[in-house]
Amino acid sequence: MSEGRERLAEMVDVARSEAVVFERYGRPAAVLVSAERYEQLMEALEEAEDVAAFDAAMAEEGGNIPWEQVKHDLGWT
Repeated sequence: MSEGRERLAEMVDVARSEAVVFERYGRPAAVLVSAERYEQLMEALEEAEDVAAFDAAMAEEGGNIPWEQVKHDLGWT
């Protein structure tokens, strides 16, 4: 962490191409990534959460609704 404070501008430059791991007492404490990579990670996380929610919904037990009823309820018929 001390070295990171002293060389923060350099660490930001490095983070443009790779993740920079800051350690405290020899253990990972924080990670610095570029803003672009951060956005990519957040989008991937949101997508994973959407997939997990869809999977959970599909796994729920309950009565099935016939396709004709769904179309009628949506005003498609």
